[in-house]
Amino acid sequence: MSSSGSRDGFGSPPWDAAEPVPDLDGTHTIPGLGTPGARRTPSPGFGPAQGPGQDNGSTPGTPPDEDDAEQGADEQQDGQPVRRHRRRRRSLMRELPVLIVVALVLALVIKTYAIQAFFIPSSSMEQTLDVGDRVLINKLVYDFRGIHRGDIVVFDGTGSWDFSQPQGNSNIISRFFSDLEGIVGISHDSDIYIKRVIGLPGDHVTCCDPQGRLRVNGVALSEQSYVFPGETPSTDRFNITVPPGRLWVMGDHRAVSYDSRGHMGDPGGGTIPESAVLGRAFVIIWPPSRWGFLNIPATFEQPQLNASAAAAGGSSAALAAAMNNGTPLQSSSSPLPLALGFAFAVPLTWLQRTARRRLSTRRSRRSARR
Repeated sequence: MSSSGSRDGFGSPPWDAAEPVPDLDGTHTIPGLGTPGARRTPSPGFGPAQGPGQDNGSTPGTPPDEDDAEQGADEQQDGQPVRRHRRRRRSLMRELPVLIVVALVLALVIKTYAIQAFFIPSSSMEQTLDVGDRVLINKLVYDFRGIHRGDIVVFDGTGSWDFSQPQGNSNIISRFFSDLEGIVGISHDSDIYIKRVIGLPGDHVTCCDPQGRLRVNGVALSEQSYVFPGETPSTDRFNITVPPGRLWVMGDHRAVSYDSRGHMGDPGGGTIPESAVLGRAFVIIWPPSRWGFLNIPATFEQPQLNASAAAAGGSSAALAAAMNNGTPLQSSSSPLPLALGFAFAVPLTWLQRTARRRLSTRRSRRSARR
């Protein structure tokens, strides 16, 4: 033995030097154990609970194929989002009809109780309202305040001006579909009118004083701001006290407006019942060049108008000649009620969907814990 292998204090080791490792080129692979000399790496999933003989999705003793691993990762990463996207799309398709129905119902409620659009078919209110204008009426305002002089009101003339019109259908289903058609402007009522309120219940309305002015409770009205340019307040004279619960209304284009003056021979002496008023026209929404609010003229703000009405005077005869513009007002196809319906329906549907999703998540968590 060589002394080179000795260590101080221990002497020479009892074995000879290690022989060189033989060349591996001529060796063969042992089945199931891989190539001799190759370092084995545990495959994914091979752990203490999995022995060499257990199936881990690959050939025993060999690492899993890289393509298979990438494919599995893609299924885990991309499969779930695809399924979620499909579920969301199916959920949206199921909820879309519900959204449309909710929007239509809300639009119907808004049209019936809050706001409705109307189309101006005649020149009886020029030049405050021109032919083709579209206005919105507020149906709630008179639940909070009374009708004011100078208000532009939309009213139903059935029974006061239109005695030949048949009574409306009382069937609730027929009325529902009629209102539904009104939302999109398919139908229009032939007995709806729009005029300006001149006299309230108890008011004494006369025309005209020596200066050609209209007087209410003895107070002259300055009507140049709204009466059609160049026209007088009225070419026909009248003297009337408005009965309780009724209104005296006139158009702004006095020469062609078929208003209370043309119905003085009818029951009510040309006045209309307050209960027939559907709402107050408060804004022009179309065309864009005509946008603006319909405010009460300043002449109707005179405090003397609220004085006690004078003694009732005799009514004059009805207008001798029929005037050419008793055209009823038409319901407009304004999309506002439907747009408002969708504006309310979308957040409601979103809240319902969110609540349902949270409830489903909670149920899934509870099931997982069990």
